Amino acid sequence: MAKILFVMTAADHWDLSDGTSHPTGFWAEEVVVPYQAFKDAGHEITVATPDGALSPVDRASLSPGANGGEANAAAVQKVVENATELNHPVSLDSVRVEDFDAVYVPGGHGPMQDLAVDADSGRLLTRAVQRGLPVGVVCHGPAALLAAVAEDGSNAFAGYRITAFTNAEEELAGSAAKAKWLLQDRLTEAGLTVVVDQPWASHVEVDRNVVTGQNPASSAAVAAGLLEKIG
Repeated sequence: MAKILFVMTAADHWDLSDGTSHPTGFWAEEVVVPYQAFKDAGHEITVATPDGALSPVDRASLSPGANGGEANAAAVQKVVENATELNHPVSLDSVRVEDFDAVYVPGGHGPMQDLAVDADSGRLLTRAVQRGLPVGVVCHGPAALLAAVAEDGSNAFAGYRITAFTNAEEELAGSAAKAKWLLQDRLTEAGLTVVVDQPWASHVEVDRNVVTGQNPASSAAVAAGLLEKIG
């Protein structure tokens, strides 16, 4: 049995360039699909958030349209509401990455608001990648990688080939024009190589111990890739 740390947002909004806020949180599919895959494989999950706050779900991610119909939407919502780990997070500043076998970071726009600048999250991710732990990240989750700064001031993931929610997808989602910054651009500026595929298609990149997915549709493949790394 492996111990997997979920690093999750505590932000329920995303501040935009026009002074407004966009309601957000974590994207349900990106949590529920890997959560179920890891639990089915017999692994233990711990959820950690800034200050141990409950991670809010993006309500849009619970809709039938986002989940392929009413039945699956109901099943996803049931996991979100009842998963013990999601309802009892620990504080990021209390976590020792040495106590875990892998780290997973789901998206939603929430990480753009808090994990992108969270020192505790950055510290954990820096230690994880430097120790060679399997690290899985999907969609907007790679925003958390921006806070992973090595002792020399460089990004701890610089030089890694990854994927993430793309500029094109942000434009299609209607968020690009009001965003203060775009994830694909900021990751590239930090020294990561961002590989993109068609919008909304499942796309995964694996580089050494890091498994990344482009969008919600990539969640299952990221979970499978992380399970392979865990062994």
